[in-house]
Amino acid sequence: MSSNESMPAAPELQAPKKKGPKVIATLFVMGLIVVLTGYLWINWKKPRIEPEPLSPELTTIIQNMPGTSDAMIYVGLKDIRESKFWKEAVPDSVKNSPLISLGKRTDSLMKAGGIDLNNDLDTLLVSFQRSGRKQQNYIGLAFGPIARKTQANLLDATSIQKAVVAGHRAYMLDSALWVSPMGENRLAIASSTDNLEKFFRPSGHLFERDSTTASLISKTPYKSHAWFALASPQWTAGALQSLTSKNSEVKSVGNLNRLQQISMSVKFDDSGLKGQSEWVYKDRQAAFFASTFLWGAIELSSISGSRTSESAKELLKHLKVSQNLESVIVTADLPETIFKKSGKKE
Repeated sequence: MSSNESMPAAPELQAPKKKGPKVIATLFVMGLIVVLTGYLWINWKKPRIEPEPLSPELTTIIQNMPGTSDAMIYVGLKDIRESKFWKEAVPDSVKNSPLISLGKRTDSLMKAGGIDLNNDLDTLLVSFQRSGRKQQNYIGLAFGPIARKTQANLLDATSIQKAVVAGHRAYMLDSALWVSPMGENRLAIASSTDNLEKFFRPSGHLFERDSTTASLISKTPYKSHAWFALASPQWTAGALQSLTSKNSEVKSVGNLNRLQQISMSVKFDDSGLKGQSEWVYKDRQAAFFASTFLWGAIELSSISGSRTSESAKELLKHLKVSQNLESVIVTADLPETIFKKSGKKE
């Protein structure tokens, strides 16, 4: 190489570009999007099933109930018995099993009077009210042939005590069961004559003084067959006691210990069974956490290899869980074929 020739310039070394800030910025933006999406989802009011209206007759009866309701239960037994699902899918063992026990003495009296609740009770509506730590007062109406069969001559001969309440004859059949005939198709039932008095002489409207119960009932989608509204946290805790009695740790799982109210309704559809349950929490965050837990539990129980029975897995496939503001809503649309399969296996 000639001395006059200049040496080629060495290439300049460039420092590697730092990717750290860009990665951090990207992760920050993604995290912000996730948080905002979650916030919007939690606070987004989702659409609901259009609720069926209460009949005018039932509305009037509920309005006349005294005080406020801790729990209200409605069963339209006649409508259920006349449904295609009941006739074709429900096994005879269920149809013929005792509907409810009212105590040894009352059960014996009904048997002597030829009263069969499975066939003689068309509709039942009962409102419960807590009094003290343990006592439960209640007032309700029973419709159907039971009212006709429970006539004065039978009640006169079998009652423990008699009274006239607001112009109606009342009979005590057990320590916490008073009945009062109201024509051929209605029978008032109550835990005391005081509750009967308040029902026969109503003061104000229950829906106006009990906004919680009114809200639960108004949002309940299926009102013709069976529904209940638990407006009291104490009643809600009692309803869940069976879930937690064997395992105390379950009380804190899925925010069950923060539940405020529960409602549920069921419709015996021609094609199967439809139902919805709403769990109301104190706030939307608690409802979101509970819905996520329930959804995960259902998904895990439905996968192959889990200990869940095949019939239960089939049922779980038809359940949907969603969070709607302060509520967790569980919907079920169970086809008739599921129950027919279960009946054959039994």
